[in-house]
Amino acid sequence: MSQGLQQVQKQTQTLILAPQLRQSLKILQAPALELRSAILEELQNNPLLEEMPMDGVSIEEKATESERDDSPDTSTEENKEMDFSEDFQILNQLSEDWKEHFAQENNNNVYTSEDAERRQHFFDSLVSETSLQQHLMEQAELLEMEQETFQSLEYLIGSIDDKGFLTAKPGDIALMANLPFRTVVKAHELLKTFDPPGIGCSNLQDCLIQQLNLKGRGESLTVKIIKKYYDLLLRRRIPDLARKLNASIDEIQRSIEEIASLDPAPGRRFSEDNNRVITPDVKVYKDDSEFQIILNSDYIPKLRLSNAYKELIAKGTLNSKEKEYVQDKMRSGKFLINSIEQRQQTIERITREILKHQAEFFEEGVSKLRPLTMNQIAQEVGVHETTVSRAIANKYIETPFGVFDFKYFFTPGYKSKDGTSVSNTSIKEIISNLIDNEDSSKPLSDQEIVNILAKQDFKIARRTVAKYREELGILPTNLRRRYK
Repeated sequence: MSQGLQQVQKQTQTLILAPQLRQSLKILQAPALELRSAILEELQNNPLLEEMPMDGVSIEEKATESERDDSPDTSTEENKEMDFSEDFQILNQLSEDWKEHFAQENNNNVYTSEDAERRQHFFDSLVSETSLQQHLMEQAELLEMEQETFQSLEYLIGSIDDKGFLTAKPGDIALMANLPFRTVVKAHELLKTFDPPGIGCSNLQDCLIQQLNLKGRGESLTVKIIKKYYDLLLRRRIPDLARKLNASIDEIQRSIEEIASLDPAPGRRFSEDNNRVITPDVKVYKDDSEFQIILNSDYIPKLRLSNAYKELIAKGTLNSKEKEYVQDKMRSGKFLINSIEQRQQTIERITREILKHQAEFFEEGVSKLRPLTMNQIAQEVGVHETTVSRAIANKYIETPFGVFDFKYFFTPGYKSKDGTSVSNTSIKEIISNLIDNEDSSKPLSDQEIVNILAKQDFKIARRTVAKYREELGILPTNLRRRYK
């Protein structure tokens, strides 16, 4: 077989999504606020689409009434409607009147330097959230120091991580910044006196000690625990600490409580706030004895096709290219309107099925959440499982017990001996309640929790309990023990 470039004809079958189908899937998957942005973008690109006002029904009624009026001389009325000369004259007159009004106002009220200062003060008052580096530099600028020390301090502040720690060694910083080592060390000690307390330390251990030093607790039992027996502290070996420091259990316990009151990451309070506002797409509430479902359509503009372009096609005044363009935009607009309506219907049907399967949850709360899969809902609604996945993506539902992600209701679960199904979310809540009500001096082990669940007819492995406990952010048994 000879080597070289060759042309080979090959026939294959591939699945390609049409642009309209892609748009439909995008509309189905988008939450309410993102959908609004997509619709507003389409309004800019499609001249045939119009956004209906809040009183859109009355406008449409007026439009239908005007269409019903049969007039013998329609051409004359259309010409009158298209004649805007009187309207333009009125607008021009209003524009001249406003110009004269503002000219008089400007003559009476001269813009002075005091007005400029007030305006500048207003803009200066609009401040954004201060970053950690800005907060530290503001403190550094208030101190009197040599130029090299200020440069070292500036370099150190720029090297601090989000938690407020300086992980790089002063020697390495001196080499990288080409600054004297002694000056960098001096600047580092100065930095550790800044606010917030504990800033600029190399690790958590030094951070806790520095915070206690600034409080005047440098010779306390708490500092001794952190300095000499940090490993025992992390493992919460309270009896060992009491024996080695010749202190009582209560004294060690109070020191641990003091350590818990310190800030383990002093720089985190200046980190960027990534919290976002959640807008529920669906609201479920109980009205008398029945649950009601309300879709959130406040952020979704109501669309319609412009009658003006329909009339242009009906009159036959457009050439072939213009007519083709208008018809194409009309088809695109109709498809968008139908896709939005289908999206709302799909979400409502899925919510109704969730309400049917999770009725006990909406009545009593999380403890009654039942196992549920997307495949079950897909079969009930009559769509594919991937359609359900897209429909609930990034969407939230408001319930009598709070706002939940739609995916929250789809969880695996366990069956008891009597056949009752319970979701893993409910099992987590049971574990959390057991630990909340345990004796702090004798906390429950994972195996003991397994035995308690077994008495309630739930057979769960110990490693599963440990996994759920870690997901709940609960410490292991030895770290939860409190000595009396």
